[in-house]
Amino acid sequence: MATPTRLHDPVQEINNARAVAARYRSEFVDLKEGRIDHDLFRSIPVELMFRYNFVPLKAENGTLEIALADPRNLNLIDELSILLAKKLHVKVATLSQISDLLKKTEQSQRVLEEVTEGFALDVVGDEDNQDETLSIDRMTSEDSDIAPVIKLVDTTIFNALERRASDIHIETRDSEVAIKYRIDGVLQYAMPPIAKDWHSTIISRIKVMSELDIAERRVPQDGRFRVRYKSRLIDFRVSIMPTIHGEDAVLRVLDKESMSEKFAKLSLDVVGFSENNITRFRRAIKEPYGMVLVTGPTGSGKTTTLYAGIMEIKNDEDKIITIEDPVEYQIKGITQIPVNEKKGLTFARGLRSILRHDPDKVMVGEIRDQETAQIAINAALTGHLVFTTVHANNVIDVLGRFLNMGVEPYNFVAALNCILAQRLVRLICEHCKKPVHYDDEYLVDCGLRPEEWRGVTFYEGVGCFECGGAGYRGRTAIHELLDLSEKIREMILEKRPASEVKRVAREEGMSFLRESALEKVREGLTTIKEVNKVTFIES
Repeated sequence: MATPTRLHDPVQEINNARAVAARYRSEFVDLKEGRIDHDLFRSIPVELMFRYNFVPLKAENGTLEIALADPRNLNLIDELSILLAKKLHVKVATLSQISDLLKKTEQSQRVLEEVTEGFALDVVGDEDNQDETLSIDRMTSEDSDIAPVIKLVDTTIFNALERRASDIHIETRDSEVAIKYRIDGVLQYAMPPIAKDWHSTIISRIKVMSELDIAERRVPQDGRFRVRYKSRLIDFRVSIMPTIHGEDAVLRVLDKESMSEKFAKLSLDVVGFSENNITRFRRAIKEPYGMVLVTGPTGSGKTTTLYAGIMEIKNDEDKIITIEDPVEYQIKGITQIPVNEKKGLTFARGLRSILRHDPDKVMVGEIRDQETAQIAINAALTGHLVFTTVHANNVIDVLGRFLNMGVEPYNFVAALNCILAQRLVRLICEHCKKPVHYDDEYLVDCGLRPEEWRGVTFYEGVGCFECGGAGYRGRTAIHELLDLSEKIREMILEKRPASEVKRVAREEGMSFLRESALEKVREGLTTIKEVNKVTFIES
């Protein structure tokens, strides 16, 4: 069969494909528009798809719907029907789109599917050998099962990096092992669950890579290892935890070199601030002294926002020193100190030493105790600009958190420039973004007034290869920013209820986290479902 030449003009190529489809009474399909069935891709050998240049679209009632670039060769279609043991319904797509899909399939799934094929054994775990210890001798012997396990672990790590995962979770269940990736803050299966027979070998392989004790299975262990990927070094932080079904492992991806490149271009403009909040936050970080507090849960991008602020104000005239646990991203021109509690270098002790090191601006990774809080407040009151984070749900809760630590309210309030609360919401994938309609009942259930949302177009991602079927790709931040006006300061000192402080803050122009998130919905950047997941529905 003569393979059609690949055209450089995608519009012309689509027009040609439409003409071929019309001539042979087939239906044209745009693969960028349609939803991809990932399970169907897994069920058909990739080599077969490459050899016959087709992609599966849908399987129904014994008929398989496929997309071909050239439907003219009936012998080829008959041959493919015999190989797949299915009746085929042929549609026409462009060769470029078919090739792009197949390349992505091969790169991200082919190796993993081949590797895991031998692991998906329908075997129930034997209770008798549950506590069997895997020795180094067995792991290095030629007849050991470790060779395919090495390949499995390596390809799992490779795919995690290809798919932008921040963590790899290996979860043990009663009869299977599940491997998941955390992508954009959400867990997704990396592959179908595999038989539990392989569990101890997989965990032992990870322990060997992390230089942990493979014989110890009853206490948690922490380690780290490093891999080379696309000519750069990537660190993995490993946590092994015993559970009722065996040991679980979590591998945190620390891609310092990639983050260093991103941080070189980092500024507050790319963090996700609204125009109103970015103006106020910029004013706060350019003050000569005082405290800038950022709050939010773990993994909400607090440190990234502080770094973005520091990148905007750093210059050769000021000395900026940070103390962090750990220093995950290195920034040129800034003195960065890692906490080392085993050696006695805590946040409090490090901060005391920093203040003797003649800094102009200081960043404290996190305030966890009264001592650190007190030193940070004193530093802010004695002419230093202090950036720091604390764990709290919103800007109002921060006030109570500090006061409960036992700090002097007057000093705390006098030191504060602003408090910023932050969360991350997922962005709709641009490659499969589609407008959707919500009825009034759904909007009311989400705490929204239908009349206010009449003219707004809502979007959702239907799922494609670019986003791994999730419908989302990437994240942005939502914020609420509390300026410490004289009235707010007085209310805090008078220990007025949080509800009153919130009401006055709103009157002074503060917008809250949910309002910031809903603004992203209005802009078509995220979904109502994602907003409801990250913020409380207000009645």
